[in-house]
Amino acid sequence: MSTPVMKLFDLSGQTAVVTGGSRGLGLQIAEALGEAGAKILLSSRKAADLEEAAAHLQAKGIDARWVAANAAQPEDGRRIVAEAMERLGRIDILVNNAGATWGAPAEEHPLEAWDKVMDLNIRSLFVISQAAAVASMIPRRSGRIINVASIAGLGGNPSGMKTIAYNTSKGAAVNFTRALAAEWGRHGITVNALAPGFFPSKMTKGLLDTLGADKMAAHAPLNRLGDDDDLKGATLLFASAAGKHITGQILPVDGGVSALIGG
Repeated sequence: MSTPVMKLFDLSGQTAVVTGGSRGLGLQIAEALGEAGAKILLSSRKAADLEEAAAHLQAKGIDARWVAANAAQPEDGRRIVAEAMERLGRIDILVNNAGATWGAPAEEHPLEAWDKVMDLNIRSLFVISQAAAVASMIPRRSGRIINVASIAGLGGNPSGMKTIAYNTSKGAAVNFTRALAAEWGRHGITVNALAPGFFPSKMTKGLLDTLGADKMAAHAPLNRLGDDDDLKGATLLFASAAGKHITGQILPVDGGVSALIGG
């Protein structure tokens, strides 16, 4: 017997952890999961931002709580999982969204900045995914892991974009997703990645100011940047029963930029 389509996307009774969830794409993702019925635990470094984000979600009727932690630090990454287990009871959905960038020409890029980007953008994915799997997903033989990669991990840069560490880290996130999906499928865990294009955010503001938001929008076949709704549907597909037979996949949400030759 088939399942009614709306029930496939229903997350009622499920729990979700969203790193970097206090603003931008992370908060959009948390909204999508919460509006579909999941209980949410947000994490980021700043308590004030988390309080504001949790209040925003709660005003929408979403069961949201938070923990301040620096996902780049392994002990904090494991603490996020421990807090989720204590406060939610289990982890059904993990969204590894926390990320950072650094702008500098490759020949001048500081090594300490390279390490900072790598520690947050790729090492934290391993640490937190491992902790969540061991604590909840493998014993329960069920789980959804969603990594937030980027179209910057699928190819090179526009000439004005000098973010070698960021691009490299997102390329690593793409293959981390594929490798982990292949290994953990036997545990009933799906692992997929979203690869957003340009969305206006605090992280992208400087770059969009430099390259020109209108110019970047015009480069996309849909002639627009991402907005506050554009990750929601893809997130629910990967998080819900609707995506139970999808794993190891990278979904660009970029207005078609990655479909272009040399895009």
